[in-house]
Amino acid sequence: LYGSFIGFNKMEVNRQTFVSKDLPQAFDGYKVVILSDAHVGSYNEHNEYILKEAIDSMNAQRPDLVVFLGDMQNTEPKDIYPHMDVLSSVKAKDGIYTVLGNHDYGDYICGNTARKVANCRETMSLERQMGWTLLMNEHRYIDREKSSIVIAGMENDGDGIKFPQKGDVKKTLKGVNKDAFVIMLEHDPSSWRRKIIPDGRAQLTLSGHTHKMQFALFGWSPMALLGNEFNDWYTEGNQSLFVTAGLGGLIPFRFGATGEIVVLTLRKG
Repeated sequence: LYGSFIGFNKMEVNRQTFVSKDLPQAFDGYKVVILSDAHVGSYNEHNEYILKEAIDSMNAQRPDLVVFLGDMQNTEPKDIYPHMDVLSSVKAKDGIYTVLGNHDYGDYICGNTARKVANCRETMSLERQMGWTLLMNEHRYIDREKSSIVIAGMENDGDGIKFPQKGDVKKTLKGVNKDAFVIMLEHDPSSWRRKIIPDGRAQLTLSGHTHKMQFALFGWSPMALLGNEFNDWYTEGNQSLFVTAGLGGLIPFRFGATGEIVVLTLRKG
């Protein structure tokens, strides 16, 4: 009862800092606001204020960049339409960049392949109509003075059984120099060890997907027993992964794993 009627209605601002020697000096203090796993189909006229509060909090940070890490909808693009105005109000100096999550591909509906493909294309179109830049195994450069950083977006790369495995890190970072500073957006954190670490070029990867299981006791989640990356920071050599607990959920329930937006400040050091 608490998780359904109180816990799911909470939202917090999680402030984090990432320090890297590879970050160009011009980007020292650069502010990235992270949103993931909105699952807007779980919001209605009674609880949409949660989504509005999250967007208001994001804009209040005056971010340089906003990234969305996937799972916009629950099952179909019709989930998104009632919330288009709220989602379109997100603002950032250098724009909003997004990738698809497993729920955004249309695989969770009954229907043939053609219907699922059409639904995925509609979801992609809606995100672009909101003014967001959708990255599908591709990257963009953000410039400051005479320096730049790379914002790369890899398609969802799960186990290939329950979750789509469409990520192509070589295609995503094609032409990117090894001395560039790369922020990789990837919905499923399991891809970090499988593909991103072996490639070796992304100093920072941002992921969601796990929701921290939407359940934790005194900060501990049973997901920790699996031994996988599921929440907070992980580092291997010069590469780091941050996994956010996300905002919403297909099932409107959260106990001890409060929905969040993340304010990430980049520092050179």
